[in-house]
Amino acid sequence: MTHDSDLAAKVDSLAGVRLLCVGDAMLDRFVYGTVDRISPEAPVPVLRIQRETAMLGGAGNVVRNLVALGAEACFISVIGRDAAGRELTGLVAEEAGVESHLLTIPGRETTIKVRYVAGAQQLLRADRENVDAVDAGVEEDLISRAVADLDLSSALVLSDYGKGLLSKAGLAQLIGAAREKGRPVIVDPKGSDYSRYRGATVITPNRRELSEASGMPVDSVEAIVSAARHIIDAAGIESVLVTRSQDGMTYVGGDPDAEPLHFQAAAREVFDVSGAGDTVVAVLAAALGRGLPMTHGIELANAAAGIVVGKMGTAVAYASELAATFRAHDLLQGEIKVAGADIVAKWAKEWRERGLRVGFTNGCFDLLHPGHVSLMRQAKAACDKLVVGLNSDASVARLKGPTRPVQSEAARAAVLASLATVDAVAIFSEDTPLELIRTIRPDVLVKGADYTVETVVGADFVQSCGGKVVLAQLEDGHSTTATIARMNAGK
Repeated sequence: MTHDSDLAAKVDSLAGVRLLCVGDAMLDRFVYGTVDRISPEAPVPVLRIQRETAMLGGAGNVVRNLVALGAEACFISVIGRDAAGRELTGLVAEEAGVESHLLTIPGRETTIKVRYVAGAQQLLRADRENVDAVDAGVEEDLISRAVADLDLSSALVLSDYGKGLLSKAGLAQLIGAAREKGRPVIVDPKGSDYSRYRGATVITPNRRELSEASGMPVDSVEAIVSAARHIIDAAGIESVLVTRSQDGMTYVGGDPDAEPLHFQAAAREVFDVSGAGDTVVAVLAAALGRGLPMTHGIELANAAAGIVVGKMGTAVAYASELAATFRAHDLLQGEIKVAGADIVAKWAKEWRERGLRVGFTNGCFDLLHPGHVSLMRQAKAACDKLVVGLNSDASVARLKGPTRPVQSEAARAAVLASLATVDAVAIFSEDTPLELIRTIRPDVLVKGADYTVETVVGADFVQSCGGKVVLAQLEDGHSTTATIARMNAGK
């Protein structure tokens, strides 16, 4: 496998690559609320709705993931002339770097998936969709637009959700045009007839989809490999990447003498698998479009999938998150915890959506000592997820003098991230963490008892948002300044 720091550089290289994505657009709507009683009308829970969100789903989520990587996309699909279609069009317009061709078909319903969620539990999904094949004229228009864009794009993504967008003949035209121009073709397949994708570079079925398409069992690694080889031979596809949920991924190439490759799942916490397949397709396509080897693309896609399944709803993996995953592994050989303020703020938002309390504390943490450990322990006791704001090297020097810090910000962040009580570390360059606090919006703000609530930076803001301030007890005789003085005295 590739060295983590090399993979981090590969993530950075994906910025600016252009992909053509043709597939079924849909609107993913999430209705969140609480359940505290059973309906008297039927034995079902009553969801008291608190908020609703909508985001791009289906092929649109592939596009969202491409944009999150810093890539560009041409998105070609169809929508209905309805409110959902207009909402979907608006959501696409908000994605930077996307050229969209959403053809409106009168009388056709825009596909909507509505998920009802209580706390961390999805109660129900309700779909509104039209799976009729589009007429020949619309398909011809779609194909002509796509073929024209292949001159500008580095790879073709076919995100097939079985909603009637492309016929077998239409797929053959697209795949043939892409291969003629030397573009890799990445397919998220649907249905039982994978000969529809003949000529594709790689398809990405999950275990169940592979079984349905091959008519073979997939209850072991050996069975999965056999089913994948059957698909390669029968459908004329170059390779198959099978996503196996918590068991990782298996890649089977076209060479029958080559050993299949197995990739261990990267997720440390599975919260919601919605859209994880879209993430895999997007990251793999971006990597192949950039010219990276297949194995590198799969390693990146595997790590990205591990990020999104720990998030709420149809989520994406941002390039900074993905790169930080590998850089954190290099430094800590562990989970990702160190990230920029914008990413940590997204984590905090996702944690709150799961009903978790987000805590915050900050400092220079130049030499970690028992006092710091005690502070972290008390801070974590007051919340569910603890974010630590860390002064940058320049900030520490301004506050503590030219001889500080003793350790670099990277080293200090690594030590903090190794603590089980710490869930995220964000480095800030200002003298105070006020802007970081405003960005993260913690529910609990924790500082040492040598402060008063009135003197804690950010206290007014946190309290105005309904949060609270906690003053942690101090460990006598433990401070970084005292520790350094004792070290110098011993010289």
